[in-house]
Amino acid sequence: MLTFEQKIAILESFSALTRNDVSMGRVNYHFEGSAHEKKIVGYRFHPNGNGFVFAGLVGDYDTDDKGFVNVRDFTEAQLREIVDASIRSLSPVGGAAPSKPVSAASAQSTGDEIWTDGDGQELILRFEDDTFFIYSGFSLEMAFETREETEEYLAEEGFTFNRK
Repeated sequence: MLTFEQKIAILESFSALTRNDVSMGRVNYHFEGSAHEKKIVGYRFHPNGNGFVFAGLVGDYDTDDKGFVNVRDFTEAQLREIVDASIRSLSPVGGAAPSKPVSAASAQSTGDEIWTDGDGQELILRFEDDTFFIYSGFSLEMAFETREETEEYLAEEGFTFNRK
């Protein structure tokens, strides 16, 4: 089993994570670049050896009801692998922002959906890696886990699906 100090050193080697000291000597690590509401990657790392990593969107791990895996007995390689997978799963569009604006023309060729508001502003809805992403040009506006949440958000913002 890795020591608390070794686990902390591994987590701190990921520049995308921000350390947050919490009560009773525990440490959390947040991923501020998350495309999801979930930002905690490392949870309750404690000097007694316990610690958890969010893998609820990864799919290859047995998680608790909140999506966390206890990494108490993980090796260095296993811990690095799960932390990396967690960050990638929370990152926009599988880890990277689009390299060019998502446009109506490209949306039609990729199967993305174009949603338009009363002022003619367009948002592009893309389904990828079991997540619904909403783009405005280069910018990721929102990400949702279900179609229902996505459509509710778009309707609340005054957008309708353009079925051209």
